[in-house]
Amino acid sequence: MRKSRQTRAWRTVAAATVAGMLAAACGSPAAGGGAKDVSPGDVPGTPKSPVTLNIIDVAGNLQLTQSMIDEFVKTHPKVISKVTYTKATAPELPGKIKAQQAANQVQIGLVLTGTDALSAGIAQNLWVKTDDYASRLGEPDYQAPAAKMQELAQGHGVELVYYPSGPLLEYDPKKVTDPPKNPEELLAWAKAHPKRFQYARPGNSGPGRTLLMGLPYLLGDRDPKSPASWKKTWSYLSDLGKYVDYYPSGTTDTMKNLANGSVDMIATTTGWDINPRALGTVPAGVKVAHFDHMTWVTDAQYATIPRGVSADVLSADLQLIKWMLTPKQQAKAYDDGYFYPGPAVNGVTLKMAPAKSQQTIATYGRPEYASWIAKYPKVPSLPANDQVAAFDRWDRTVGAGKTKQ
Repeated sequence: MRKSRQTRAWRTVAAATVAGMLAAACGSPAAGGGAKDVSPGDVPGTPKSPVTLNIIDVAGNLQLTQSMIDEFVKTHPKVISKVTYTKATAPELPGKIKAQQAANQVQIGLVLTGTDALSAGIAQNLWVKTDDYASRLGEPDYQAPAAKMQELAQGHGVELVYYPSGPLLEYDPKKVTDPPKNPEELLAWAKAHPKRFQYARPGNSGPGRTLLMGLPYLLGDRDPKSPASWKKTWSYLSDLGKYVDYYPSGTTDTMKNLANGSVDMIATTTGWDINPRALGTVPAGVKVAHFDHMTWVTDAQYATIPRGVSADVLSADLQLIKWMLTPKQQAKAYDDGYFYPGPAVNGVTLKMAPAKSQQTIATYGRPEYASWIAKYPKVPSLPANDQVAAFDRWDRTVGAGKTKQ
């Protein structure tokens, strides 16, 4: 059951391209204008009666947070009587919410999302301004890199989980005895071993986009935060592409190709390294390497509240979100390494995690990750508009004709 749930989560994430999200976000900033906003002063401390909370996940986030939510429901029966879970792709979400808002019948009570739907919802004015409820939510004690990711919410969402994603290289040690230590060595290896290195299309792949966003720092581009200025990165990716057979549409295919021997080395992240090995998708004996002088590109997932929810639902949301950011609940985000480490707040250690998570990380984690994470600097992912620009250029100039569905 766990394996099938993970597979569905991966497919959901893979389908949720930022390009699709921003295409949907081209409407008026007042697109959510049909919703009736609740005044913060009208939101009770506790719902007048327990609510049914309908949660939609467009980021695979329930893998990390469902146990937090379920425990809240169990221990707070006066707040939430029942919770329903649904999953969708991120590009589907704005239309669903806008239709409910236009009819003044908002049924989705809480959204779990990555930066893609978060940003599209901000652009279309779909989200409650959670900053208006800062006194109720408190001030989460975010880790410094997680605090940078929270800034991407622009006051319209709350970060729940965080990880220093990558870029990393995952390889078969029987085939790769001296893994590349820098992009130049990777290019030389790919040239000497054509069609044996692979990464997935960045618009549909966490490891793919992390590699894309991490290269400007490694290669010394003038402004790593501006894809338009990535002269070295675009040239490098074009050269590397000469020795890449094809680009899968999602990360799962690269993992399968590494497992079946079709390729010897792929782009990965901490979570994509640990979790597929824990699930048996990838042999436990594969290895991981980092680039010298790397910069971690970080990632996060968020809770957002659609405008137009009732005062009682909003009250329940605020209590639930605050609960999810407590250290005890955050420890559950270690999960099976899916978003490793996972916790967004300070002071949460693996010893605080459930026994199953501790066992999984002990078996499939990498002891070296702790020192790598501490040693190298961390930067947040690009804002959505810049990601879209980067993905579009990659599709046109790097992946054109070589991307397989």
